[in-house]
Amino acid sequence: MSGTQAVLAIEGELTIYRAAELCEELKAAQASAAALEINLAGVTEMDSAGVQLLMAAKKSAQATQRSLRLVGHSPAVLEVFEILDLAAHFGDPLVMPAAAH
Repeated sequence: MSGTQAVLAIEGELTIYRAAELCEELKAAQASAAALEINLAGVTEMDSAGVQLLMAAKKSAQATQRSLRLVGHSPAVLEVFEILDLAAHFGDPLVMPAAAH
């Protein structure tokens, strides 16, 4: 597993309605590689359950000394991250320009 990377692209809603399904996908992806990149470009809607999933993925990555990167933030993700001021939590420089739209 050393040096392996997995990419998980989330499409559609990152909400309570898909939380259980996405949680299992995230766990499987994290277990399969030393580094996980989560592509959020296809996220059309995000709620607090989606935020909790991403926070849990980050906590799990830290606990197992694995890498986790969020990339391709959709407008829906940027909006939630901006409202909740989550850029610092995820160490995410892509969120900073969100105020431009």
